[in-house]
Amino acid sequence: MRRFFFFVVLTVLGLFAGEAQTPATAPPVKVADNQPFKPLTKALLWRISGNGLLVPSYLYGTIHMIDKNAFFLDEETRKAIEDSKEVVFEIDIEEEMNPVALFALIPKMMMKDKTLKDLLSTEDYQLVSAKLNETGLPSFLMDKLKPMFVSMMLENPQGDGEDTVNMVSYEMEIMELAKKQDKPMSGLETAMYQMSMFDSIPLEQQAAMLMQSIRDTTETGGMDGLTKIYQDRDINAMVSMMDEMSGDEFTDYLLVGRNRNWIPVMKGKMKKGPVFFAVGAGHLGARYGVINLLRKAGYKVEPIK
Repeated sequence: MRRFFFFVVLTVLGLFAGEAQTPATAPPVKVADNQPFKPLTKALLWRISGNGLLVPSYLYGTIHMIDKNAFFLDEETRKAIEDSKEVVFEIDIEEEMNPVALFALIPKMMMKDKTLKDLLSTEDYQLVSAKLNETGLPSFLMDKLKPMFVSMMLENPQGDGEDTVNMVSYEMEIMELAKKQDKPMSGLETAMYQMSMFDSIPLEQQAAMLMQSIRDTTETGGMDGLTKIYQDRDINAMVSMMDEMSGDEFTDYLLVGRNRNWIPVMKGKMKKGPVFFAVGAGHLGARYGVINLLRKAGYKVEPIK
């Protein structure tokens, strides 16, 4: 059961240690930039140098869950991990695997006074129920789960119960490599902060986004479509997909503000030595992405692979 709950939390975090603590109710963050933005090179691994750094650090775009047959981690990336003194994720995964930390997050995922049936039409509820049944996920848990998390669970099916053999987590694989090399690990923000961001989105809006994600999944091939984009290393398309999922109204909460919060944290860590940053690939591209924000902060960020 612990393993199942961990994969649930890892999936909904996403897709997500304590330096970045901006409240979820803060006003949307706008990135002022009048210069034309050119789409970035298709690459997942990037070298960060300049701006006073004595040695380069690395930035890698992950996809939080992927079919094990589609998983890849090339030699350049493995070498970058080896050359780094610390591995940093969106959250400190090793710390969040603690059973106490895991179960503390579960209430943040649940609705108190409503169920999915209250938020959806009869027809839509039957469609969502059928999709959930296909995943083998426990319906008693899913019916009280906030719609945003249901959407993410459907996009990243885990198999039935504790059987997760068909899916691979990039964060888990990178974490295992770091542990074998005795690398310290940490996070750019806390899991509780990530979970709290979803509270800024009304449940009714989350329900509408859930139904839109199901329709989009049908049209684009779902996980297969996302996997193809990732295999192509197309971080520009990844950003577009995340924008469509969250909608312009909530992009500031789910992407822009978090990306900007990460920059000073990354800066502080890189001053101490080479770091390997592993964050969701959807955070890398666009004018408000981590790569462009690092460049604006004075760093040279170059594609490797």
